[in-house]
Parts: sequence; structure tokens; C-alpha cells
Amino acid sequence: MIRAFDQLSLPLLRWLDAEDAHRLAIQGLKLLPAIKPRPDDAKLAVRAFGLNFPNPVGMAAGFDKNAEVPDALLRLGFGFVEIGSVTPRPQSGNPRPRLFRLERDEAVINRMGFNNDGAEIVLRRLAGRAHQGGIVGVNVGANKDSVDRVADYVRLIETFAPVASYFTVNISSPNTPGLRNLQQASQLDELLSKVLEARDRVRRKAGDTPVLLKIAPDLSLAELDDVVHVARSRGVDGMIVSNTTLARPSSLREQLRAKEQGGLSGRPLFRLSTRMVAETFVRVEGAFPLIGVGGIDTGGAALTKIRAGASLIQLYSSLVYKGLGLVESIKADLTSTLLRTGRDSLSEIVGADTATITAEDWPV
Repeated sequence: MIRAFDQLSLPLLRWLDAEDAHRLAIQGLKLLPAIKPRPDDAKLAVRAFGLNFPNPVGMAAGFDKNAEVPDALLRLGFGFVEIGSVTPRPQSGNPRPRLFRLERDEAVINRMGFNNDGAEIVLRRLAGRAHQGGIVGVNVGANKDSVDRVADYVRLIETFAPVASYFTVNISSPNTPGLRNLQQASQLDELLSKVLEARDRVRRKAGDTPVLLKIAPDLSLAELDDVVHVARSRGVDGMIVSNTTLARPSSLREQLRAKEQGGLSGRPLFRLSTRMVAETFVRVEGAFPLIGVGGIDTGGAALTKIRAGASLIQLYSSLVYKGLGLVESIKADLTSTLLRTGRDSLSEIVGADTATITAEDWPV
């Protein structure tokens, strides 16, 4: 079914404007039959943040911003889905066009600006599917015009705790002016303090919901030191490395399109984001797990990200070019690797290559 869907949809979607194609993909997923997914190989199961993931391959935030198709994505083989980013109030985001394909680079640039339906509507959708099970995380962000961004995050934690498998505190989108300033140590410490207090306040009625922190790949190593120190001292449950980059590697072939403002994702982000995973893993020292994101488009790339220090991975931009069949392909490659090397789980190789990766020249 997935192969047929890709064969029919990919050529059509690539002819359309990128944002129109994304909207059509969401509508198409709503029409998929409610079939049960094929069970994953037990070797792919991952225990992280107090949750049991059937496999390590997740859908990254940004695809299903408004929680319209999380169950369709889970049925297609994802081990977990992250919806959002969600803001307290609905917002339209930045003016179109704001989503661009770099075809020859298998990359995407976006400056969406947290466009979403707002907390009330998204909460209603998540509450309506709560009985379905599966791991569905909620990525939360602040409204662009908010006078108190910390209060926005606190409100969202309190609102979504009963229906979120985990939270991702997104302070690393480059498309909301000033948002990345929340990664500075003093501001981050205040934010995490308030967010975790909010999580603890609603724990009695909502359960213990893990809180993860999503960071930018453009941090300096000194800034990363500060972020990890605050994250560890405040007791977050994990980190996601990384969001999109403002950098434009010299290797990009679509040089004209690369001049568009916004965050770059896809294959050109792979080396930088993987280096940041490894650098973060070294600094975390096993205090909590990491999710690796950025440029994963093959089983080999997924394995590299895991060996750099990621317990779980997420996809998005690569699906534009490879289709949804990529999910099963990555899982098959990971299973094959475990069988070939005589290992029982992916946890045995998490972070195995950090020393090698962190000794390499910095990606440019």
C-alpha cells in the first residue's frame, strides 16, 4: 500500500507548489484505510523517557502541525509522531511563499513561522484520538506577538498534559524573531524552571509527561555547554538535536534558491546535525536520551545518527524526495544490521562513534 501511495503521489506532489503539495499530502493521509500496521521486529524496540517505542523512527514536528493525521502516520510504520509546533492562539505564520524545495540538493528551506490552528482546536483533535494509543508528542511554541513567551509555554504544558505522550519545548525555530534567544543560559534556566513546575503541577491528573528540549544546530560549542548544563541541572527528560539551520553550505547546488530566508533541512544538514548529536551526547554523559534529526534519508544515515548518540531518530524533509516507503526501508536496514552484528538492540550501539565524529573537522 505504501509503495503504491508513493508511486501515485510523489510525481504529482513534486509538480505542485511545496506548501500546496504538503496540504494535499495531509488530505491524502486522511483517506488511507485504517489497517493495522505490521508488527515491528522486537529488536527495534526502544525504551526512552519512560516510554516504550515500538521502533526508533519518528515523524518530526512540522509535518502534522495541527494533529490531523497522527494515527495514519502511526499505521504507516512510524514508531512515534510529533505534532506541532502548537501555539496558544491560532496564527497564520509568515506570508507565502514560505516553503521551498532545493531539488538537486534534496533539501528544503522553510520560513513558515509557527502557522497552526491554535491550542483549542489541536487539543480537541488529540482528545478525540486518545483511545487509539501510540506515542504522540506535542511540540510547543510561543505566539509571535506574545508579551510573555515563557507564559505561553507554561499554558501549553498545562493544556496538553492529559493528551501528550511527551512535550518538546521548541526554542530553536529560526522563523519567529527572537525565539532562539531563549537558548541563552539565563533565559533557558527560567523557561525550563517554569515549564517543569507546570508539568509537576498537573502530574496528579495527567500523569508524568516527559519534557524534551529542541535545540538549533547553529549553537557554538560554548553555547551548547551552557544549554546542556541548564538542561541537566533542571532535570529535563531528553533533548532533540536538531532544528533547521540558518547556514548555507558551500556545497549547495541550488544556489539561487538557497538565498531564500529560513531554516535549511534535508540532506545538506546531515553532517552538521550529526556532529551536534555527538557533541551533545558527550556533554550529557548519559543523563538522558537524545533524538537525532536532520538529513536522515537512508538506513545508513539513520545508523550513523544512532552511533553518534541518538536513541531515536526523526524524519521529515527526506520524505519529500524518498516517500513514505523510506520508513520501512530504514527499519529493515536497522534490523539487518543488528542481525548481522549479533546484537539484541539498538541501545548497544548508541554513541559508539562519538569519539571519531567529534575528532573530525567541523562541517562546513
